[in-house]
Parts: sequence; C-alpha cells; structure tokens
Amino acid sequence: MALRTFLCLLTGLVLAVAARAATCPPPLPNPTDGATPRDRGLLWKATRDGRSLYLYGTLHVGKPQWRQLGPATAAALKASDTLALEVDPNDPEVLKAMNELRHPREVPPELQQRLVKAFERACLATEALATLHPVLQATTLTMMEARWLGMDSGYATEQVLIGAAKPPARKLVALESALQQLQALVPEQDADANTLLDQSLQQLEDQSARRVLARLAVAWEEGNLPVLEAYEQWCECADTEDDRASMRKLNDERNAGLAAGIAAQHQAGRRVFAAVGALHMTGPQSIPKLLTQQGFKVERVAFRRAQ
Repeated sequence: MALRTFLCLLTGLVLAVAARAATCPPPLPNPTDGATPRDRGLLWKATRDGRSLYLYGTLHVGKPQWRQLGPATAAALKASDTLALEVDPNDPEVLKAMNELRHPREVPPELQQRLVKAFERACLATEALATLHPVLQATTLTMMEARWLGMDSGYATEQVLIGAAKPPARKLVALESALQQLQALVPEQDADANTLLDQSLQQLEDQSARRVLARLAVAWEEGNLPVLEAYEQWCECADTEDDRASMRKLNDERNAGLAAGIAAQHQAGRRVFAAVGALHMTGPQSIPKLLTQQGFKVERVAFRRAQ
C-alpha cells in the first residue's frame, strides 16, 4: 500500500505529544537564521491567454531550516494574488471532518494492540488521537516518523507558504474538500480499512515508512524529478496490482480535479500560485501534463543550486 506521507490532509492536526522517553525522537534542530535562503522543491510556470500561473510541488513535512522560501519561489509567490492548496491545513472544518468520520464497528484485538505499541514508539498518548479513525491514527503516526529525520509537519511546505502569503493579503483557496481527501484516504468498508491499518502498522514496525520518507525528502529538496517519477520502484509500497491501484486512487485519479481547479482559478482572472504534493507532478497524468493538454505552455523553472 502506498505510504501516505505525501497527503497534506494531516498537516493541520495539532498533536498532544506525551513526555519524551529515552527512545523518543530527538528534538528538532534550531533553525539558522543567518543562513541564505535557497530554493527547494519543484516549480513550473504555466502560461495561457497571455497570463501565467505558478505550480509548485510540495513536501508535507519539513525541516526548521527550510522555513524560508528561496528567491525564485518567493518571487513567484510575490507575483501571485492567490495561493491554491489541496486543502487549507488550518481550516477547522478539516479537523472536524476527520473527527466525525465513522469508525469501524470492530478493530481486531491484535491490530488494536499493535496500534497501541505504535503510539508508545512515537511517545504519544493514545488519547491524543482517539477521536480519529484508526487508519487516520496510523497515518498520523507515519507522518510523525519524520521527527526521526529532523522534520515535522509544522514546517511543511504548505505552512511555510501560508506564512509567506499572509492571508488575507493573498487569497487562500482549497482545490479539494476535506471530504474528498477523506474518501481517497480511508476505505469505506471496514474489512478494507482494517487491511490498510495492518499495512500501515507494518510500515511503522519495519521502519520502511521512515526509509522511504528519508529518500523522498532528499529527492524533493534537490528537485530530482526523475527519482520522484520512479517512486513505485523504491517506495516499498507497490508490490501488487492492488497496491498500485491504491496509489493511482490516492495520486493520479485526483490530478484531473486538481488541474481543473487550478485552471478555473486562472480563468477567473486570478494570478495563481498552486501548491500540491510533489508526487502529483509525476506520471502520465501529472498536473503539468494535464495543464499542457488544457492549452497552457508549461515550463520548469530552474533553480540555482547551492555550491
């Protein structure tokens, strides 16, 4: 099953973390305020009807030293009047929708015990996420694996962009609803949800979630699109056709709606900076390709890399 580290739905969660134990992740490093900001991630410029928009591939966790945008990214945002995200992670309706999601009628005791163990390894009290669907609890714990790598969802690209955009100085729009993302994230049938919970816990137990997140973060920071394009080859999550179908549902099948929403904002006359997960920029149904099919001239913006 595809790792859900690239879904921004969970970046708005406020987690109540239990007291640290010796085996807890180390504290995040202090950011270096004097460091020269540099561009990270992937940026495209898309032009149609004599006007341009920007498309930015994001990572849904980040390091404290990534909290400043690089010059090219900052200039693109400054040239825009609208910041378009998958969802607004700070919208209280997002957390409300997650809390109101129907729980499975029964979670097998063995799965429940493994979930409790996962909370213990994360040094997080089970009560902190008790209102969430068990699949969302496991997904949040997967996101929290980033702490072992010096990253946290509080420094996610979306949060950095919101801080730089300073809404309402720039309009903030959501390209999807919380319900749409929940439908993609959580299976409707209890048996399928329990299967997904089992797979997510396995990824936490064997630390494959952490390994994949580490590689994903390096590829994103370097703007390495070929590595991201080959995600299925190294994600340890696409071994079966069912796995690959789930990945398509989580990623590819949402791209048409995301691209249409971006194009609609442009058609309305807005100067758009659209920021969505970097994996949505990959594959035959990538957002850059879909925008090209809609008549945009799409060009990758080259970043100056640190020497």
